[in-house]
Amino acid sequence: MAQFVHLVSEKLASAVRRRGINLNRSRSWPARGVYAMPVTPRFYISHQWLRELKRDGQRTVVGVYFRIPDDEPVLVGHYRFAHRACTAAEAAGVILKAEHAEGYEVIVPRRIEAAEIRKIRALPQVLGWRYYPGAHRDRPCGCPVCQPRGEIRSKRLREAYAASLREA
Repeated sequence: MAQFVHLVSEKLASAVRRRGINLNRSRSWPARGVYAMPVTPRFYISHQWLRELKRDGQRTVVGVYFRIPDDEPVLVGHYRFAHRACTAAEAAGVILKAEHAEGYEVIVPRRIEAAEIRKIRALPQVLGWRYYPGAHRDRPCGCPVCQPRGEIRSKRLREAYAASLREA
């Protein structure tokens, strides 16, 4: 049986333990389902979405670990591209073999029952990437569209951007 991890706000952990994980109804692309990552030997890859999910305002995120049968149909792919249908075991293999596994996700197209959940675990809150994989290598754009008010260090970036326009 393939083991996966789903990241959820700590506030919802007790409800998830009692009732399981419901389908994500807010997203229609690429598909409705439970978004998860296979548990891999590389802890960072399995939990890479943590910092990106925290951008929505969650203070603490926990990992919900569950098992599904190896032959369960799922979707796998990079979040920017089309996903392909395969089994849970094949999806784990795709992510394990990917040269750059940042940005991959698995979508289980059904709810996860409480009996399938193995454990809920606190995680380090500094794992993963923000904005997009590899963003730390690029200088952020300072325009007001890319740096809305209220984002971390956005005022400093907008001021530097305005100063660069005055100099040019």
